[in-house]
Amino acid sequence: MAEEQGKTGKGINTGKLATNMQKRLSRAQEKVLQKLGKADETRDTAFEEGVANFNKQMAEGTKLQKDLRAYLAAVKTMHDASKRLQDCLADMYEPEWFGKEEVDTIAEETDILWSDYHDKLVDNSMIAMDTYLAQFPDVKARIAKRDRKMTDYDSARHHFGSLQKGKKQDQAKIAKAEEELGRAQKVFEEINVDLQDELPQLWNSRVGFYVNTFQSMAGYQQRFHKDMGKLNQDLNDVMTKLDEQRLTRPAPPGPAPVRPPPSPRPSLTPAPDTQQDIISFDGEALVPDANTAPPSQATTPSQATTPSQATAPSQATTPSQATTPSQPQVYLKSGSNIAVCDVNNKKIQVKAMHDYAATDGDELEMKAGDVVLVLAWENPDEQDDGWLMGVKESHWLENKDLLAKGVFPENFTQKL
Repeated sequence: MAEEQGKTGKGINTGKLATNMQKRLSRAQEKVLQKLGKADETRDTAFEEGVANFNKQMAEGTKLQKDLRAYLAAVKTMHDASKRLQDCLADMYEPEWFGKEEVDTIAEETDILWSDYHDKLVDNSMIAMDTYLAQFPDVKARIAKRDRKMTDYDSARHHFGSLQKGKKQDQAKIAKAEEELGRAQKVFEEINVDLQDELPQLWNSRVGFYVNTFQSMAGYQQRFHKDMGKLNQDLNDVMTKLDEQRLTRPAPPGPAPVRPPPSPRPSLTPAPDTQQDIISFDGEALVPDANTAPPSQATTPSQATTPSQATAPSQATTPSQATTPSQPQVYLKSGSNIAVCDVNNKKIQVKAMHDYAATDGDELEMKAGDVVLVLAWENPDEQDDGWLMGVKESHWLENKDLLAKGVFPENFTQKL
């Protein structure tokens, strides 16, 4: 049974193949006769014009699809370039600069705007373009089929006509040829009528498609550039205010003065040729002693002595050592250092305008904004040009000691 079915299927396939080969041979012969002018060809001028329009429409649509894809690729490239540029700005933008949060927000919104613009173009314009072009291959295949069926119809028509004109007419052959002619004509006219209705409609649809495509793209571009323009204006405003901040802030200091290697320092003794008014850090006068001032200078403003009255806790002054009321000098100690004061007996304080990282063990680490109390040097000869001795006010108020004192560059500070 299976063998019989196999033989039957094989016979059908062989018969179908033979029929197709016969049709191709007949079409080829008909085309040759038509080109030689020995056989007339069915012509339809309106249909041929519709086919020409179809080919033009398909070529234009294919080019538009290609250019639209190139445009989308360019938008994606611009998106990537914009994101890298915004990320670079965000990375360089220092936290203390004006508008750091605004710059980060602008970068994020710019990225979202580019993504939304690209996605809308893909979801609407590109998908619509693909759908529009998807109908052309089927119509093109049907046009080619219509041409083959028209050739079959012409061949059947010519064969029927030749049998009718023959000297020996075989009615059976004529009847069969007439039947084949009717069948070929029916198939041709069915597909021909469908295409004659469809091709003009397809040709006219291109206008509406172009309108919808470019109107939507124009709308997306308009909204995109409007929103992008607002973000660019916001970024411009931030940059303007950052520039104003730059102009109002003090210029960064130069490098700290070069210090020679520190040498051993003797115990604290103010030099006679650098006499300065000195007060205690907490505002309370301390009793002068030999470690903080020489007897000839140890007085307070309310205890100005005469030559016969000058004394010290451990040693009385002589007339030649007494301080006169017209030259009041105060030497008060606090721990092992004394605070430098101005002529009005006010403590000299400075404010750090920039960070300073200590590079030596005897240097004072400072952050911008720190308030430092200036101290007298134990040995003025050890003081380097451009450097001061001091202790942070916060440390003094909390600990009341000078264990954290150190030297620092004067050009990093501003006197209060």
